[in-house]
Amino acid sequence: MNTLAIDIGGTGLKMVVLDSAGVPVSTATRADTPQPATPDALLAALERMAADHRDFDRISCGFPGVVTEGHTRNAPNLGAGWADFALAGALGTRFGKPARVANDADVQGFGAIEGRGVELTVTLGTGVGSGLFTDGRLVPNLELGHAPFRDGASFEQLLGKPALDKRGRDAWHGALFEALAIWHALFNPRLLHLGGGHAQIIERPLPPRTRVVDNSAGLIGGVALWRNPEG
Repeated sequence: MNTLAIDIGGTGLKMVVLDSAGVPVSTATRADTPQPATPDALLAALERMAADHRDFDRISCGFPGVVTEGHTRNAPNLGAGWADFALAGALGTRFGKPARVANDADVQGFGAIEGRGVELTVTLGTGVGSGLFTDGRLVPNLELGHAPFRDGASFEQLLGKPALDKRGRDAWHGALFEALAIWHALFNPRLLHLGGGHAQIIERPLPPRTRVVDNSAGLIGGVALWRNPEG
């Protein structure tokens, strides 16, 4: 049973076909996220990308916002049109295959976690995503990025791409390591996994029980949506 795995980001779209063990059977492709990223524009872009990926039986999709029962509730880094949008149904109709959709940080978490104890995944990219797991099971709808952090600003406002571009790497690193201390104190995770494009630019030694994971986890975790009821 092959899965077309899709990772939707604020700046980029990624796609690959995985076998039932999560091993890629096609070459991963990337395209820029359309601007504005309306549902119609984004679905059309995914359809164009899928022309390079054949022989899949189902679809998994990581989405940068709250997702419940295949419906997107918001998309702070995509734009308008995503409130209560039936993305799983739209993908199923567009491709003629069953589809499941979850928050992108949750999907990346499924691709990164070891499945023991409390594990926290945080994605650092256009925004800040988060996924919390206990013994491999997802705690749904954790929106850590929008929680208050410092001086009335949220974690996302001080760690997202606009903050990095405006304030520079030194200030961004300072905010990140302050945030890591808070997350470790708050959740006491056995492991804290950092993913997303900006996790790859961290230049300082990480605190204990913290590691950077490869961005491929955001695609590989898609197979788990078909093994877990939370998907």
